Amino acid sequence: MNRQEVTVVRIYLTEGERLLDPLLEQLHDREEVMGVTVFRGTRGYGRSGRMHGESLPDLAFDLPLAVEFFDLPERAEPVLERIAEWFEPGHILVWSAFTNA
Repeated sequence: MNRQEVTVVRIYLTEGERLLDPLLEQLHDREEVMGVTVFRGTRGYGRSGRMHGESLPDLAFDLPLAVEFFDLPERAEPVLERIAEWFEPGHILVWSAFTNA
């Protein structure tokens, strides 16, 4: 089995930030990364300590989201540099992984 190293990036945001569509457009249309998945959380909180969850206002506007993408390290790093300024520090995680080539 051949393995290929990739860089995985996970970005934490909320629907209320209205960054999901621009981020997906950037990752899919401009950067053409290998793969992207969006996870919608049912509950979560971040630095503010404010709980986001499935109450009526949150269902419409502010559920937590995690956007995960991966690509070859030499392709993922420049993408990360271009989008990092969109998010507050601590909202982006990066790690190496391997995929079957």
